[in-house]
Amino acid sequence: MRPLPSRPLCAATAGVLALVVAPSIALAQDIEPRAYSNAPIGVNFAVAGLVQTRGGLAFDASLPITDAHIETTGAVFAYARVIDFGGRSGKFDVIVPYMRLSGDADYLGQPVSREISGFGRPAFRVSINLHGAPSLSLREFKGWKQDLIVGASLQVSPPWGQYDGSRLLNIGTNRWSIKPEIGVSKAVGRWTLEGQAAVVFFTDNDDFYGGNTRSQRPLYALQAHAIHSFSSGKWVSLDVNWFAGGRSEINGALRNDLQQNWRLGLTLALPIDRLNSIKLAASSGVSARTGNDFDAIAIAWQHRWGGEL
Repeated sequence: MRPLPSRPLCAATAGVLALVVAPSIALAQDIEPRAYSNAPIGVNFAVAGLVQTRGGLAFDASLPITDAHIETTGAVFAYARVIDFGGRSGKFDVIVPYMRLSGDADYLGQPVSREISGFGRPAFRVSINLHGAPSLSLREFKGWKQDLIVGASLQVSPPWGQYDGSRLLNIGTNRWSIKPEIGVSKAVGRWTLEGQAAVVFFTDNDDFYGGNTRSQRPLYALQAHAIHSFSSGKWVSLDVNWFAGGRSEINGALRNDLQQNWRLGLTLALPIDRLNSIKLAASSGVSARTGNDFDAIAIAWQHRWGGEL
């Protein structure tokens, strides 16, 4: 069995870690370098991660909650497989988070507290590299060099996970969300520059707090990443994320909860051996109009197999 170059394949797999940093909060808050990198057809990836958030985390901006001090600790499990789309490479991945939430806040001027654990919303995604990342066998991939990649994806999250319509704070949101996205990745020497644009659509939650129906307008999101790869297989990424929109309606009444938020993050990938790697990630809200003033840290282990590895 021939050794596999650790840098390209390790770099190609961070796309399954999108929800490690914000597993059940909002799809628009994902910070995801290497989402459209290439990898050999038939390779599988398993990921197990831990994430903790702390600060002004708002799971639902339409609730009149102020002075929130909420902590979450979660485990994230993910699976991804590289697949062939008629000569173009792509991936299928599924992510399942389990979380514990605790904290306190003021609701209409009165202090409230909450402690709960349960599964968050899972996410299922299919992505395809439309240009610059052909489907390759392991042997072909070893001689391939990235230039410009253009890709697209569709992520769907069903209304599963812990939810109680009689409580103010929940881990799940009791609704579907659909997220189409396009991405561009350009390699320049040991640097890779990336950009992604997405929009998130939501169905109604007809069991919202107090027996109401909650609707939400689309959220628009942009990401940018500057990634430096090292000869040892390590890579580090400086990440920025912006998202806006998402005003909600309660029984048709529009709320004053427009989101206009920025986050900054850092991701570090460390190969252990040919089949295993560790990733560290951190992010912080630097500008928050609604529900984004929190810090997050995460660590994840990744194992790969198949594809003649």
